[in-house]
Amino acid sequence: MGKKIRAGIIGTGNISGIYFQNGSRFDSMQIVACADLNVERAKAKAAEHGVRGCSVEELLAADDIDMVINLTIPQAHASVNIQALEAGKHVYVEKPLSVTREEGRQVLETAAKRGLLVGGAPDTFLGGGIQTCVKLIEDGWIGTPIGATAFMMSGGHESWHPDPEFYYKKGGGPMFDMGPYYLTALVAMLGPISRVTGSARASFPERTITSEPKRGQTIQVDVPTHVAGILDFAAGPIGTLLTSFDTKGGSQLPRIEVYGSAGTLLVPDPNTFGGPVLVRRAGAKEWSEIPLTHGNADNARGIGAADMAEAILTGRPHRANGELAFHVLEAMHGFHDASEQGVHYKMTSSCERPAPMPLR
Repeated sequence: MGKKIRAGIIGTGNISGIYFQNGSRFDSMQIVACADLNVERAKAKAAEHGVRGCSVEELLAADDIDMVINLTIPQAHASVNIQALEAGKHVYVEKPLSVTREEGRQVLETAAKRGLLVGGAPDTFLGGGIQTCVKLIEDGWIGTPIGATAFMMSGGHESWHPDPEFYYKKGGGPMFDMGPYYLTALVAMLGPISRVTGSARASFPERTITSEPKRGQTIQVDVPTHVAGILDFAAGPIGTLLTSFDTKGGSQLPRIEVYGSAGTLLVPDPNTFGGPVLVRRAGAKEWSEIPLTHGNADNARGIGAADMAEAILTGRPHRANGELAFHVLEAMHGFHDASEQGVHYKMTSSCERPAPMPLR
């Protein structure tokens, strides 16, 4: 491609490692700097990856940064997004787009006023696994889609995460932590959502950390930890989504299944980029594994940012875009609202189903 979009990372925690690692594999983007509230940590990470380390203020003021990759904690996503946009830089943010719908709208409005692009994780739906499923649906392998089920079942993060408290505070819980992967994959396959409903509860008012280094400390739970939702897609299919941090004995439920008039599609874990992809068509006695039709089946995290960088250079729409990220954010809030109010929540936003990735 020649020219590359110069990107700077804000937030140098654990997840930044894979962005740095993959940054050099994409033709459209080059990571040139990183920043953090802890400047020394940013400089250490920069030295590790051969880029410039600096303060957040310095990165936002830098003339050699075209795009910010925002890897801060969820509560800081909106403010950092807006700061980057106000500084004249495109922004790609880890999920979720923001914690609240009001903040999410402000991010999109700021970008529109500035003529800048917003993108947001997850980008796993751009990997070979989900893209193969998209192609199978488009090619009619299961006929007309009529429904889907999705399950994210977990016992919670306090058993393994070194600092799990924020998963049980505002912006956390299983829906906001893992729901974006499942909802984004469903929208990529079935299109936008028209309304949602569901039930949600916090099964345990407090949790005891059993991981190090905070073993024995308790966490007060402020968000629902078991959410059972129903989705009506604008195109007609009805979906079921169950997310939980309360399944202490584990689960053997599938990740995602899509049901059509002519068969069933077993979709791989939407938190990964690869397969397997299985299909069982009407009348078949067994499931058939389908070879992946697309590349990027390994850990290609950052491909959404690279796709946005290519869009900046070429003027085409990008796939992991702000409208998609906001649509998913609104749906997640919609499940909680529907449970609290005993209603169907009608979506106010929509989005285009992301264009399939090229076959390669």
